[in-house]
Amino acid sequence: QVQLVESGGGLVQPGGSLRLSCAASGFSFSTYAMNWYRQAPGKERELVAVITSAGGSEEYADSVKGRFTISRDNAKNTVYLQMNSLKPEDTAVYYCNTYRTRFGRRYDYWGQGTQVTVSS
Repeated sequence: QVQLVESGGGLVQPGGSLRLSCAASGFSFSTYAMNWYRQAPGKERELVAVITSAGGSEEYADSVKGRFTISRDNAKNTVYLQMNSLKPEDTAVYYCNTYRTRFGRRYDYWGQGTQVTVSS
């Protein structure tokens, strides 16, 4: 079955950096786009970054553009999120995600999430 396991979260001071990893298994990783979402307390989950299956194209939420970089290593079945110049408003649980569509329905797969806290 599909498994997504995030790691790399933690406590960091404003202006600092973190690198999140998501190890994937149970599906043909190199053929799926991968996404990072985040959810802050009391807020809805929001899409942060997207990378295509071959890694040739990326998209970012306006709030993280220029600070975050999504990448992937298809040989290791792993997707990364490099987060620089972190701000307190980046504090959230970060989730790795992929999905498939079958007969017009979308099926999402999620990791357990990793907490990122930006605070002095």
